[in-house]
Amino acid sequence: MRLKDTEGIGMTSRRTRERMINRLIEQGIGSHKILGAIRNVPRHLFMDDAFASRAYEDTALPIGYGQTISQPYIVAKMTELLVDQRHLKNVLEIGTGCGYQTAVLAQLVDYVYTVERIYPLSKQAKDRLWGLDIRNVSYLHSDGGWGWQEKAPFDAILVAAAPPEIPEKLLEQLAVGGIMLIPIGKERGIQELQRVIRTESGYEIECLEPVSFVPFLSGKG
Repeated sequence: MRLKDTEGIGMTSRRTRERMINRLIEQGIGSHKILGAIRNVPRHLFMDDAFASRAYEDTALPIGYGQTISQPYIVAKMTELLVDQRHLKNVLEIGTGCGYQTAVLAQLVDYVYTVERIYPLSKQAKDRLWGLDIRNVSYLHSDGGWGWQEKAPFDAILVAAAPPEIPEKLLEQLAVGGIMLIPIGKERGIQELQRVIRTESGYEIECLEPVSFVPFLSGKG
């Protein structure tokens, strides 16, 4: 999928975006299709103008409501772990946020179902992606811990907030052979990214690397 072309200038220019891609390669992201998807997405359009000049730095930035847009490396790494070498028909994303991760995923899978508990963020993300001609996404304003039962089972689930343990309802909505990527931990800075694979008889869990995500909260806002 080729996104509607939206160029920036100065610190949001194509040249600045390309420096981010080169940095991701140096950090070990090797998938050309993942790098291509990230290259296509104008990250500066997913945050307030006050932070646009920092859009292509390798850092998380605030997007309001106590939430952040994940650093480019984490977006690239989680996408690579989820998608590379696999064809995914339907993916559940928990934590739409500003929609940046959603936009990257939507180029690489058949369909994304994304859930966000904070309504203004969900609405803003939908408007942004619509403006970029991204149509293979459905949006739900709901408690992420409930998942999206009506659309299950999912080939993959990506969770962008950290609960203390894996929500049972999300495990139930993962297809056999499906993969979930989820940060686990009560406090930022002492969380770990886990990969969960559903098998015929249960689940296999692998701890991957330390991460820092906003906490996984219940309810709707």
